[in-house]
Amino acid sequence: MAKVTELGYMGLSISDADAWKSYATSCLGMELLESEVADTFYLRMDYWHHRIELRVGSEDDLAYLGWRVAGAAELSAMAVKLSEAGIAYKVGSSAEAKERRVLGLIKTRDPAGVPTEIFYGPQVDGHLPLYPGRRMHSGFVTDDMGMGHALVASDDPIASYKFYELLGLSGSIEYHLKTPDGVAKPIFMHCNNRQHSIAFGVPSQKLLNHFMIEYRSLDDLGMAHDIIRTKKIDVALNLGKHANDQALTFYSATPSGWLMELGWGGVVASSQQQYHENDVFGHQIEASGMGLDVEL
Repeated sequence: MAKVTELGYMGLSISDADAWKSYATSCLGMELLESEVADTFYLRMDYWHHRIELRVGSEDDLAYLGWRVAGAAELSAMAVKLSEAGIAYKVGSSAEAKERRVLGLIKTRDPAGVPTEIFYGPQVDGHLPLYPGRRMHSGFVTDDMGMGHALVASDDPIASYKFYELLGLSGSIEYHLKTPDGVAKPIFMHCNNRQHSIAFGVPSQKLLNHFMIEYRSLDDLGMAHDIIRTKKIDVALNLGKHANDQALTFYSATPSGWLMELGWGGVVASSQQQYHENDVFGHQIEASGMGLDVEL
């Protein structure tokens, strides 16, 4: 049965390219890769040609998420699944595949309007090891767990759940969180050993509430934390340990206004479901009004 295997790439619409280039390299440690296309550049995290494409625009929000399937047969089978479920999709052109650096893709949207791409065959440059934008002890957790996780908007969490379940993800409500608007019950879903690759169910002003990347080394997380504090970048939730994925993380502002969660030490996805009302420690609100005013 066709199913996605990882969250492979993402595209961002941004208004300030210079701010993003500085932030992604000096704070996060990603490698900057310029593009021949005007007002476009890439960010690398591993051997893939890129994991993130950024284009100058006016939205300062998510442009698309790319979910990987194993091959061409699985992509065709996924198209059949979408069609049978009454979900509209478009087959990506050869030009679009070349632009994404993949062999093939289809494009659709989730029930909240999140642009969703399903692809196979990414370009992997094994001859080009990661060249971090700053000194790093190690690198990023990617490989067969994908590039990280995204918390996206959802007006109807049940509809969103059914959509991502159709793609092959599984999961459940994992928190009951106190917010200014009542108790939020976000859903977390996974498609590989990463504890979750997509989440939704927290009020969000943008399509993308936050994105999480995970360092292989605790020291790299510590360096990122120090750099962000030194640069006086707003921290929405301070350093803490999640109850669900057990990761040590903190949330800070990106140049686009949504949040970046930087973390280390996440556990693999469990085969059984449970929920939490609090995190293990930390994650107190520092800067409010940034889309994640929740009591963890």
